[in-house]
Amino acid sequence: MRTGKRGLTTAAVTVVCAVTVLAAPGTAFAAPDPTPSPTASATAPPAAPPGKDLEAVREKLDALYRAAASATEDYNAAEEKARQQSAEIVALAKKIVEGRQKLDRLKDRAGAAARAQYRTGGLPDEAKLVLSEDPEEFLDGTGRVVQGQRATKGLLGELTRAQEDLEAYQADASAQWKKLETNRRAKAKAQKEIEKQIAAAEKLESELEQEEKERLARLERQAQEKAQAAWLGSGTVEDLDASTTEQGRKAVEYATAQIGKPYQWGAEGPDAYDCSGLTSQAWGAAGRAVPRTSQQQWQQLRHVDVKDMRPGDLIIYFDDASHVGMYVGDGKVVHAPRPGRTVTITGAGTMPILGVVRPDTTAAPAP
Repeated sequence: MRTGKRGLTTAAVTVVCAVTVLAAPGTAFAAPDPTPSPTASATAPPAAPPGKDLEAVREKLDALYRAAASATEDYNAAEEKARQQSAEIVALAKKIVEGRQKLDRLKDRAGAAARAQYRTGGLPDEAKLVLSEDPEEFLDGTGRVVQGQRATKGLLGELTRAQEDLEAYQADASAQWKKLETNRRAKAKAQKEIEKQIAAAEKLESELEQEEKERLARLERQAQEKAQAAWLGSGTVEDLDASTTEQGRKAVEYATAQIGKPYQWGAEGPDAYDCSGLTSQAWGAAGRAVPRTSQQQWQQLRHVDVKDMRPGDLIIYFDDASHVGMYVGDGKVVHAPRPGRTVTITGAGTMPILGVVRPDTTAAPAP
């Protein structure tokens, strides 16, 4: 069937839709609702001392922001898949347009051959050959008949292959579109979960007095210092080698140059970052492409023992691999912590370490 302008228009619409979906806002996977924080009686003073109340607030805030971080990585994964699928749909749409144009050209050639036969009396070359009385013409005609048969067979073969290719492209585009829609819904769900957790955390913090916020910040620093001291005291990092590769050095330089820029979920720079956005962009700037999310970095990059890590290696945190930072040496990591904070350097042991991965598999130079 001849497609004409309608086929070209349909393919063009496919391209536009694919790009539009790619720009659509994303989503996150639901996490359990946070446990309500204890409230004091309206008539009686709180039974627990204020310090203990703030410790509970700190733990709840930590849980809320961790849930938001996990949803952010879900969002990033869905967005990355949607981006790839949109690009594939655009490429397939172009192939569909080209395939339809090729099919039209082949049909035009077949039509021209039929019209030429009609103009010569409707007799096929084989019949004309049989009726020829000139032996030389007969011999010349035999070659033309064979060539004509081959050309006709080749044209029919091209038509068949072009039609099959076109049908395959259309089936692939339909399958990719369904996957794209699935990831679009996943992004939307993840985004809602992120916004829900961040809103709950911000509401909790807004209810604190200024003096309570200051005490809460001190409690957070104390908890981090305690965790870092325990990690350093374990002897894990006593013999760490500070040498790294040229790519590792460039990655560290990029990451540390972003210090002070705000955390923003789903961001990959240059003005803001989330945790895996920072590490993936840093290694990309060093010439090494790494997966976008902390979970993918944990799953796909080479694991190394903590005692063997070097600057540029990525430290993956928490059991669900929902946070990542870059080791910079001296027991420290540069990372984008959470909403409301900026890219900073902190102790590498301030959060529970799941493991270490190395984007650069090249051996480090001798110290």
